[in-house]
Amino acid sequence: MRKGLVLAGGLGSRLHPVTLSVSKQLLPIYDKPTIYYSLSILFLAKISEIAIITSKEHLGLYKNLLGDGKQFGVSFNYIVQEHPGGIAEAYILAEDFLCGCPSALILGDNFFYGDEFKTKLLDTNSKYERSSIFCYRVKHPENFGILEVDNQGQPRSIVEKPPHYLSDMAVTGLYFLDGTASDRAKKLKPSARGELEITSLLQCYLEDEQLDFEELGRGYTWFDTGSADNLLAVSNFVKAIQDRHGFQIACLEEIALHNGWITHDSLIESTLTMGKSAYREYLEKIWNK
Repeated sequence: MRKGLVLAGGLGSRLHPVTLSVSKQLLPIYDKPTIYYSLSILFLAKISEIAIITSKEHLGLYKNLLGDGKQFGVSFNYIVQEHPGGIAEAYILAEDFLCGCPSALILGDNFFYGDEFKTKLLDTNSKYERSSIFCYRVKHPENFGILEVDNQGQPRSIVEKPPHYLSDMAVTGLYFLDGTASDRAKKLKPSARGELEITSLLQCYLEDEQLDFEELGRGYTWFDTGSADNLLAVSNFVKAIQDRHGFQIACLEEIALHNGWITHDSLIESTLTMGKSAYREYLEKIWNK
């Protein structure tokens, strides 16, 4: 069984002064906390045992928001990251939680949306012996970790913020790795900025021919919401979709109900805690169907 990791640490310096007192993954994307959108991806992949990695100062805020996960029919564990040490460090911090299991790690400030994405997630999650990443074409590849492919379309290398053009295939913040991720991460050396880079970890898999990739094409949207501009853009995107179609993006209770993790009675109980919000009205429509 694959376990889930949500990395919700970091300083959020690109969003200062907003994030001087609050974790960026708790900031709203339109009508829900940012971390809801990351959690929804793991829920759609039917991953129900999840560890949230965050700083000691923000730990209580996440526990107040999410609790132990019982209201969603899942299990939330919490792991403290003393200081930002790179994405790959998450696999070391979560070693005891993972206990050699394959995992899906998502960055708590990443947003994904697209038709049939659930099918892709379930398919990827079923391949426990393989490791996979999702890539997305970007206009400014120098700002991202980039996957370089050869003339046959096979992965050649992964480079963090390449100074020269290699390709426009950015590696998104969603990683399905096998059970060796923690052991591999412990063998990495810190980069010049003193962090264990996820690109270095992925390169290890690539060199062992153990890394698959899939491009998210034009029908998909991916954002790193770590900047004010992107946070606003995603909020406007979510509002537009929800207003037009009448459904919620990243409604965790709805996904949990469809997964069979909670009952209608449990959904009603969660609804009653939502005050008089539009989110509550949406939940009421679900359990009234």
